[in-house]
Amino acid sequence: MIADDIWAKLLWAGLNVELGDLPTADGRTYPVELIRAITLTWLFAGQRSDEIARFRVGCIRWQHDGLPIPGDSGEVLARDAVCLLDVPTHKTGTAFTKPVDPLLGQAIEAWQAVRPAQPPMLDSKTGEYADFLFAHRARRVAKHYINTAIIPMLCRKAGVPSADVRGSITSHRARSTIASQLYNAKEPMTLFELQEWLGHRTPEATAHYAKITPNTLARAYQDAGYFARNVRTIEVLVDRDAVASGAAARGEPWQYYDLGHGWCTYTFFEQCQHRMACARCDFYTPKDSSKGQLQEAKDNLQKMLAAIPLTDDEQAAVQDGQLALDRLLGRLADVPTPAGPTPHELGHPPTATMLPIVEVRQGRGD
Repeated sequence: MIADDIWAKLLWAGLNVELGDLPTADGRTYPVELIRAITLTWLFAGQRSDEIARFRVGCIRWQHDGLPIPGDSGEVLARDAVCLLDVPTHKTGTAFTKPVDPLLGQAIEAWQAVRPAQPPMLDSKTGEYADFLFAHRARRVAKHYINTAIIPMLCRKAGVPSADVRGSITSHRARSTIASQLYNAKEPMTLFELQEWLGHRTPEATAHYAKITPNTLARAYQDAGYFARNVRTIEVLVDRDAVASGAAARGEPWQYYDLGHGWCTYTFFEQCQHRMACARCDFYTPKDSSKGQLQEAKDNLQKMLAAIPLTDDEQAAVQDGQLALDRLLGRLADVPTPAGPTPHELGHPPTATMLPIVEVRQGRGD
């Protein structure tokens, strides 16, 4: 791929090509309409240079609402008219038709309007005589013309180097760049759609062109919600007086995790296997008890949110509900609580209330 900023400058240069941009030693040059047409073909068609050199007169067609627009129509083209480009038999397949930007269609039609009559010439690929689009003075434009003249001219006009860290800017690199941009667009082409657009026989060939950019990969990773899926937050009350007085250092409770139905004072709550289905061990205080109500009434408590990573079983309990929670309870029945006894030894019934945990939302809010 050519870097996005370099490619944008080359596009600007191509859209503003003028006659004086291609000086020659003997003063002779191609008509500016031909230069613009072949330049925009390289920038928009996504085809190989030898295929561009073999385009036929009349390769551009228009349609609107799925209906073809006659070439001799005097009507002004609708704004949403689709421009179709006929690509001749090529390296990997037969002739096919693809949609392209209307700017390309307009540039080619502008050249066809002033193109002098040329004799048919032999297409060595198919063995037939054809009216080649890019021909002048009874000679075809060489397939190397894009590399030797068009690209250096665009680089000079755009003020960019003719080579980057990946090497020289060549005609074929435009094909890779366009393919990757279509694959990474806001509404991207699928791999199979891109295969048809490029004219490949197999999606494996297209995969070499359709590279995922870091920005697209970052968006996909963010949308996948890996962090939010594996981490949730739970409200915790921090007793600032217990911290300031040193009581916390002596082992007295100083943080209270909100279980919905009660409070847990276990310091390493995020490591407790029973946090999703509290076994009511010695660290537990019911909310409806006098002690629980007294804790909530303290004016020195600071509300905070603590992030807790969820195990696979806990994720299932969050997403699948009571059935998964019951399975979690059964698995934890003989697992010791932070206080020591197991739920079976504590004699509590195998039921639980879901933790009041919420999803983690990253980024700035509205």
